[in-house]
Amino acid sequence: MANQNDASEEKQPAETGTTSAREKASFAVPVIKGLANTLAHVLRREPNTIHYPDEKRTPYPGYRGEHRLKRDALGREKCVACFLCSTACPAHCIEIVAEEAPWSDREKRPRLFNIDMMRCIYCGMCEEACPCDAIELTPVYNIPSRTRGEKIYDKEKLLSL
Repeated sequence: MANQNDASEEKQPAETGTTSAREKASFAVPVIKGLANTLAHVLRREPNTIHYPDEKRTPYPGYRGEHRLKRDALGREKCVACFLCSTACPAHCIEIVAEEAPWSDREKRPRLFNIDMMRCIYCGMCEEACPCDAIELTPVYNIPSRTRGEKIYDKEKLLSL
C-alpha cells in the first residue's frame, strides 16, 4: 500500500505554456528551407508553363496512350481474334466478334473489334497478352471528342491510328 502511495506522490515535471528555445529553433529551420525553395522556384528564369494548343508536351518513353491495331507485311490486320486481349483487360472495355479469315494462313480474324476508351485504364495488359503483337499503345495522348460514342474506337479507327 505504501508503494502505491509513493508512486502516485512522485512529482511530474510541470508543463509550461511556452516552448523552449531549442524547440523553436528546430521548427524555424525547415520553415526557412521551405521558403528558400519557394523563392528559388519563383525567381528562376525558365518558364514553367506550356501554351497548350501551340506547344504540346512530349510524353516520356514507354508512355501508354491511345490504342492502335497493327497490320502485317501484306497490309492485313495482324489480329487473329484469339480473345486474349479482351480476357486480360481488367476494365472489360474490349469487344471482339470473330469471323472466318479469307486467308489460308489463319483461321479467324475480327469482324468487330471495339475498344471503349472511356472505360479503358491504359494499363497495357492487352498489349502484353497479345501473342501476335497486333495491338499496341501509342504515345498519342489527347484525341478530343464531343460525345461518348466518339470514344468507342472500332476496327477501322484502330487500324488508321
